[in-house]
Amino acid sequence: MTSRFFSTAAVSALALTAHLAHADATLDKIKQRGQVTIGVILSGPPFGTINPATQKPEGFNVDLAQAVATGLGVKLEAVQVQPSNRVQFLQSGKVDVLIANMSWTQERSEILDFAPTPFEEIGGALLTRKGGSFKQWDDVRGKTVCVSQGSNYTKPLIEEYGAKIKAFRGQPESLLALRGGGCDAAVHVSPTLRLMVASGSDWRDYELPLAQDLIPSPQVIWVRKGESDASAAIDRIIQQWHRSGWLIETVKKNGLSPSQSLFDLQAKYHKTPA
Repeated sequence: MTSRFFSTAAVSALALTAHLAHADATLDKIKQRGQVTIGVILSGPPFGTINPATQKPEGFNVDLAQAVATGLGVKLEAVQVQPSNRVQFLQSGKVDVLIANMSWTQERSEILDFAPTPFEEIGGALLTRKGGSFKQWDDVRGKTVCVSQGSNYTKPLIEEYGAKIKAFRGQPESLLALRGGGCDAAVHVSPTLRLMVASGSDWRDYELPLAQDLIPSPQVIWVRKGESDASAAIDRIIQQWHRSGWLIETVKKNGLSPSQSLFDLQAKYHKTPA
């Protein structure tokens, strides 16, 4: 997956250079209004939540969004999106950029553009009640698995492992269905589920029985198709995150464990002048 991603990203970078003469107007509009509107998923810690005291969004996705705005020299307007509407919000212009737990896939790259440099690599984890029969991913065959609408985990769960899928508007609805007995398991981004289970409390009767994550994939920042100048500007910002070590520190600050991919990218860009 990672090697195919970087191959596709390289092609995208070449295409990006070739089309600079036909650059989009989005970056100019962002600069003119002094604000970038970024769609973020607030599915719960560590990626995003609403602070009850301030009623403002916070978390890893919000930190990244703020750093993009700072890098562009503008203010941030963070807009909450859901897996079911995030692409629509971007394509319709309701947001300029997406930082929304949206892994790179070939299918997504055909309808949207993205900053080629990933900011992390994340896979999916399987959550189920304790004492179940799940010992490997093949054990989901014939079982009902809850996911979010538009999840990139849906395809491998169906095609490779034969699961029956129930798709919900977002992660909270999916997990509610699991607790209500509407599915045998749920699959979502592993950092969120691992924090939930580790916290105990409402999830003390649940577990993540599988050590291996499902399809660990590059996490990228998305823009509308053809927005080569915006994606190039954001890509330079992401490379600087890697170069300075800021990204690893921000990952840790939000309770995440940096992937090996993140350390590899830091080593790569630390050797590369800005």
